[in-house]
Amino acid sequence: MATIRIEPTIGDPTTGTDEEAYAHATDRDILFGLYDDEVKLLDAVRAANDDHLTIDDVYTPFPVHGLDPLLGLEESRLHVAGFVFGSIGCLFGFGFMTWTFTRDWPIIFGGKPYWSVPAFIPITFELTVLFAAVGMVTVFYIINGLGPGAEPRRLHDRITDDKFCIAFDVTESSDSEIDQLRQYFDRTGVETVHRKTVAA
Repeated sequence: MATIRIEPTIGDPTTGTDEEAYAHATDRDILFGLYDDEVKLLDAVRAANDDHLTIDDVYTPFPVHGLDPLLGLEESRLHVAGFVFGSIGCLFGFGFMTWTFTRDWPIIFGGKPYWSVPAFIPITFELTVLFAAVGMVTVFYIINGLGPGAEPRRLHDRITDDKFCIAFDVTESSDSEIDQLRQYFDRTGVETVHRKTVAA
């Protein structure tokens, strides 16, 4: 039988100022279970799909192959941003060298023509990689709300280490629905089950 732990809530919505009451009114009640390996996690997600349970989110310490299709997630479009930024870097590098050696400061090096395309390729390639890498990282951080000063929002510290988590939003769930989720966790070999109130 899994261990059920009730985490301390953020506060009592019936006390405090109107702003605090509104903030607590938008808090979410999360019931989540921790699994000790990815095989159990994948089996648990399949069981949730078979039981028509609505999973709020799944957290893993590293990417788990085959998890995205089970959750119905689409392929990431981050590679589109990589292509766009890489194209900008390619055009910038090649265009800048073309302008420099044919218009701004034309110099003949070892008998080569001003517009020596083969000599431009290495720098063009490096700028393509640089722009794509920096652009993809920037877009990734912006989309995920990360960056300097961002407050970490995690359900449990072990999720970032060695545990795999399936979370359900039980803010508006009845006691019977919560009991059903607890039975589901017990059936799927969960290690521990926690309940926690988090900011929306």
